[in-house]
Amino acid sequence: MTGLRWVQLTDDERDDFLETGGTGVLSFARESDQPPASIPVSYGYAAELEAFYFRLSFPPTTSKGTFVENPASFVTSAQTDAGWRSVVATGTLDEIDDLPYDSATVQGLWGVHIPTVDMFNQPPDEIPFRNFCLEPDRLTGRKEAP
Repeated sequence: MTGLRWVQLTDDERDDFLETGGTGVLSFARESDQPPASIPVSYGYAAELEAFYFRLSFPPTTSKGTFVENPASFVTSAQTDAGWRSVVATGTLDEIDDLPYDSATVQGLWGVHIPTVDMFNQPPDEIPFRNFCLEPDRLTGRKEAP
C-alpha cells in the first residue's frame, strides 16, 4: 500500500485529545484459542498520572470477573477538528476500591470525568460497579497526517 502514513501524537496532543474522559473499547486477553474479550466503556483520564480510570459493571450474568485481571488494551479514537486521532494503552487493570483514601491513585479518580452511559435494563444503583485504574505499560497515540 503506497502513501500510507501516520504521525505520532505528542504527549500534549495526546493529553488534549483524551481530556479528562470519554468512551472507547477495553479488551482483555483470553486463552489462545479464544478472541479477546472486548467491551465498550466510558473512561476517565488523569494526564498528570498518565492513568486511565474505569467504572465497570458486574451484573450477575456477566463473565467480566473471569478475565478482568488479564492483560488489557484500551483504544479510543475520534474525528476531531484537526483530523483523526487515536490512542492505545496496554497493561493490567488494578482495582482501586480498597486503596487508602489518600493514595495518589484514588486522588486521581476524583480529578477525572467518566461519562455516564445508561445501557442497562435496571436502575444503575441496583448494579454492582467496581473502580479500576490502568497505568499503561505502553501508551501510544496517532494522528492523521497533514
